[in-house]
Amino acid sequence: IVKGWSTELSIEVTSLGVQVHGGMGFIEETGAAQYYRDARILPIYEGTTAIQANDLIGRKTVRDGGKVAKSLLAGVAATIGALGAQQGPAFESMKKYLAQGHQSLGAAVDFVVANTKGDPNAVFAGSVPYLKLAGIVLGGWQMARALLVAAQKRDEDPSFYGAKIATAQFYAEHVLPLASALEASIVSAKGGESVLALSEDQF
Repeated sequence: IVKGWSTELSIEVTSLGVQVHGGMGFIEETGAAQYYRDARILPIYEGTTAIQANDLIGRKTVRDGGKVAKSLLAGVAATIGALGAQQGPAFESMKKYLAQGHQSLGAAVDFVVANTKGDPNAVFAGSVPYLKLAGIVLGGWQMARALLVAAQKRDEDPSFYGAKIATAQFYAEHVLPLASALEASIVSAKGGESVLALSEDQF
């Protein structure tokens, strides 16, 4: 997850870096284009994203019947409970959307465990979305943990910890909602069929 999801995200981040520079971002002098090129190789080196995603399913999730995955989900659930004891818009958003992400990842884990042997095409067709879903939800979990600490320490450094609270709220409201869409693409009964629907001569 750290390798696959993070490097995929680096492409998006560095592409946005080019975008916000406008036309100048495409020109070498700004340096933004070099960051984008450097990031583009990362999902290829040391195991492509698909290889990492297949490994996440076969050797990380299925091998123990989802026990490790569910232990991570238990940690997420505990943090959701801690968020409920706090007040404020950042906590409300994080609790709401992290809970939805927790449900989505849990449903995906159950689907993977239940169907890998009987319908491997359906499961592995959603391997990259599964990796991205796990990254988004577990990333949100870490943002939530940081939010709890930032709220406690805000008076020590209002600017720094205030920024932590703001970024956690942004992640909750703009990144975590993607989890439900990824879940749908993974657990769809016909998902594997649509991925493999085209014959070679239809490309």
